[in-house]
Amino acid sequence: MMSKSTVTKLFIGSGIAIIAGAILAIAAVWVAIANGVFVMNGSDIVGLRGGVLAWSLLGAGIVGSLAVASGFIGGLVSWIGALLNTWQLESKAWFVGVLLLGIFNLGFFAMVAYILAGPDGTLGAADRRAHLRAGASPA
Repeated sequence: MMSKSTVTKLFIGSGIAIIAGAILAIAAVWVAIANGVFVMNGSDIVGLRGGVLAWSLLGAGIVGSLAVASGFIGGLVSWIGALLNTWQLESKAWFVGVLLLGIFNLGFFAMVAYILAGPDGTLGAADRRAHLRAGASPA
C-alpha cells in the first residue's frame, strides 16, 4: 500500500519531471530553429541539416519527451495510489471524488485536493490489521 506521503512525493516528483522535460524539449526546438537546423519549406519542417548540433538537439528533444512521458506515467501511478488509499476509508466520498475527477480528465485537480485535504487511508488500515493480529474481532 502507498501512504499519503508516498503518493504526495510521487505526484510532486512527476510534476517536476513533466515541467523539466517540457522545458528541455522546447529549448531544444528553440535552439534548433535559431541555428537553422531545420530545413524549411514555407512554414513546414521538411528535414534536418546534419551535424553535431542537429544530433545533440535531437537527443535533448528525445530526453525531454521521455521525461514528460515518465512524469505522466508517475502521475497516473500516484492517482492509482490515491484511489487505493481512499478505498480503505469507511466513507467512500474521497474515493468517489478522486475516481470521478480522474475519469473525467480532471485528475490533476483531484490529486491537488487529495494532497491538500485528503485523509490517509493507510493509518486506519494499519490499526485494523493490528486488531486482527491481536485476536480482536473486526468492527
